[in-house]
Amino acid sequence: MPVFNEENTLFESLSRLVEINCIQKIIIIDDASTDSSIDIANDFLKKHSSIQLISSDKNCGKGKALSLAQNLIRTSHIVIHDADLEYYPSDLVDMFNNLENFDFVLGSRFKGTKERNNIYKRTYAANYIMSKVFSILYGVSVSDVATCYKMMPTWFFNSIEIESKGFEIEVELVAKYLNFHKSYTEVSINYSGRTYEEGKKIKSIDGIRYITKMFKLRYLSKS
Repeated sequence: MPVFNEENTLFESLSRLVEINCIQKIIIIDDASTDSSIDIANDFLKKHSSIQLISSDKNCGKGKALSLAQNLIRTSHIVIHDADLEYYPSDLVDMFNNLENFDFVLGSRFKGTKERNNIYKRTYAANYIMSKVFSILYGVSVSDVATCYKMMPTWFFNSIEIESKGFEIEVELVAKYLNFHKSYTEVSINYSGRTYEEGKKIKSIDGIRYITKMFKLRYLSKS
């Protein structure tokens, strides 16, 4: 769980996570928050032995923050969960159940009929277009490449060199996995997008970075 200045949502987000039985370990990565996020994390740490907290000395972005957790995980699989309440940990159970047949499970905000509140139509459209472009480039059928919810084998997460510093990590993880492995599926998930006034951090420029990363990893990267 990467965290940067999420004092308004972190308590509720962690409260939801600790209720999910299939979660054995929660690693909070504080990306140099300047609010009370780390205090909230420490309070949970005292009450739950399954929680581990690591901190970055400076704010470096989601991708870089996630790299700090590499080689700290001992479970068979890992999933990324943001602290912003846009995603619902209850959906992780369905994703986990699909690991019997697939190694890599994506939580899709486009498939199925679960509850979605996307807030910004342009963001919805951008994600839809990016997923179409990605699917063509990689010869797959992925409906939501930018989803935060990706359940992947720990060996894979620990073995790759994470290049992305920011949100383009979402594309990097899927691209690097599907470059070599095609055992994946998508599971319908709930989604409730927040507003920029509520703290949403992703911006239009990140969409350009997503597309650039797709092409780079498809044609220039060796890993």
